[in-house]
Amino acid sequence: MRKLLLILCIFLGMATQAQEETKVLIKTNYGDITVMLYDDTPLHRDNFIKLVNEGWYNGSPFHRIIKNFMIQGGQNADGRQDPGYRVPAEFKSNHFHKKGALAAARMADQVNPKKESSGSQFYIVQGKVWNETELNVFESRYGKVFNAKQRQTYQAIGGSPHLDGDYTVFGEVTEGLDVVDKIAAVKTGYMDVPVEPVTIISMEIVK
Repeated sequence: MRKLLLILCIFLGMATQAQEETKVLIKTNYGDITVMLYDDTPLHRDNFIKLVNEGWYNGSPFHRIIKNFMIQGGQNADGRQDPGYRVPAEFKSNHFHKKGALAAARMADQVNPKKESSGSQFYIVQGKVWNETELNVFESRYGKVFNAKQRQTYQAIGGSPHLDGDYTVFGEVTEGLDVVDKIAAVKTGYMDVPVEPVTIISMEIVK
């Protein structure tokens, strides 16, 4: 009986923790996307919440879109690329680039050896499904090691495994993956910029 109560308490604690994780509603001209921010990447979580509350993203575009890879946003509606600071990397082995992952973009290693994130640039992974052989090639080519959960996920729902360990994943889509797919499918031109604007109408914290 005591063991049963202990297990119940653990599950209730996990449920409470999950409920406390912050969610953000991203309203776009293609539909709504809801993302959950991870509590174990607090620097990125708090920075994203700060920018959402300030209205940084309202009226801004998804300015870089690559089908079967990702959709990227983050610049201010007035054209500013970022707020002028970086966020220290928060790499976690339990967070990886599965389909729907929310991650921070950054400058290249040559000018950013600590792999610090942009202050506002983010992307949502669409990716593609990979097979065992392809994942083995990634491990060999990029010097990565995928655990059983990563392998299973990349083969089931897909993602962008070559980015793991190089960019901070700080959340995931909980609703609206179909909207991510719609956005990823739009026609793009030079530098992967959408031919027709894909706009973040607003972002708001879900209460």
